[in-house]
Amino acid sequence: MTELRPLGAVADLSWPHPLPSCWALTDGRPGMENQTVGLAEALGLAPVIKRVILKTPWRILSPHIMAFQRYAVSKRGDHIEPPWPDILISTGRPSILPAMYIQRQSGGRAFTVQLQDPVLLRHRFNRIVVPAHDGLTGSNVLVMDGALHRITPERLAAEAPRWTERFAGIPHPRVAVLLGGANSRYAFGEAEIQELASQLKALSQQGYGLLITGSRRTGAANIETLRHMLAGCPAFISGGDGDNPYFGMLAHADAFVVTCDSVNMVTEACSTGKPVHVAILPSVGRRAASQRDKFSRFHRSLEQSGRIRLFNGQIESWTYLPLREMERIARLVQDAYLSPR
Repeated sequence: MTELRPLGAVADLSWPHPLPSCWALTDGRPGMENQTVGLAEALGLAPVIKRVILKTPWRILSPHIMAFQRYAVSKRGDHIEPPWPDILISTGRPSILPAMYIQRQSGGRAFTVQLQDPVLLRHRFNRIVVPAHDGLTGSNVLVMDGALHRITPERLAAEAPRWTERFAGIPHPRVAVLLGGANSRYAFGEAEIQELASQLKALSQQGYGLLITGSRRTGAANIETLRHMLAGCPAFISGGDGDNPYFGMLAHADAFVVTCDSVNMVTEACSTGKPVHVAILPSVGRRAASQRDKFSRFHRSLEQSGRIRLFNGQIESWTYLPLREMERIARLVQDAYLSPR
C-alpha cells in the first residue's frame, strides 16, 4: 500500500472540508496505475494505492465469476479492508471484482470510478471513463479522447532539469522514441526492431539526436539490437534499468516516434503539443481483430484532428491543440460525486 500526495493537479477544483479519502485500485501495472493516480491527482486528492492480486479461479475468470468475493483477493497483494474510501478509482480486469466488493461492503457509500470498460455490471459503477474508440455510451459513461495519464506541463517543467546534463551530448532536434512491444494484436520482433533501427540510424545521419526508451514489453533482445545498430550514433538508450527517463524525454524532445501498440504512450506524447509520428507494427492473430480495429479508430481520430502522422522514416513539423482530457474528466467526476445520489 502506498499513499501519495497530490502533485501537479491540473484541475482547479474546490472541495468541501475535509477532502474525500481516495483509493487507486490496480493490479500494479504501471500503465494502469498511472491512469488511476493521475485522475486522483487531477482531483486534488491524495490517493492510497492498492495493488491487488486475485486468487484462482477469480484471477482467470474475473469478472465472469463474482461469487464469494471476500475470498478472491490474495494476501500477497494489498489488504482490502475498512475504513472504506469515499472515492474509489479502479482500472484493469483484476480490479473489477474488488471494486464491487468495496462498494457493497461500504453500503454503497464508496463512489466508484472505473477506468476502461468493465464489460459486465456496468450499471454498478457510479462512473465509467472510456476512450471514444471503445464506442461505449451510457448515462454513467464519460467518454474521452485517448487515455488518462499523469503528464502535465508543470510536471515536465519540474522534471526537465534532472535530465539536462544526462542528455547534454544528444544534439537538437531531438526525437524521443517510445517503444512498446509485442502483444496479442501486434508483432514486434527481430525484423520489426531492425527496420525501425535502420530508420532511426538514417535520422541520426541527418542530424537528429535520439532519446529512446523501452517498456516492459519491448524486451532485452530488442534493446540490444538497437544498441548494436545505433552504435556510434548520438543516442541515449534506456532499457529499463536505472532512473526512469520517461518524463525527461517528454520534456526535452522536439518530436516523437511512438509504436502503435500503446494508447497510453501515444496520448502522453500528444499531450505535449509536439509532432508525434506513430510507427505501425504488423498485425497478428485473427482473434485480436476487434482490438486492432479499436486501435485503428484511435489512430484515425488523432490523424483527423491533426495530432499524429504515420511514421515513414521522416520527421515532420506541425502544430496542434495538445491532447489533455484530464481536467475535463476530473471536473465531471467531481460534479457527479457532489451531486445527490
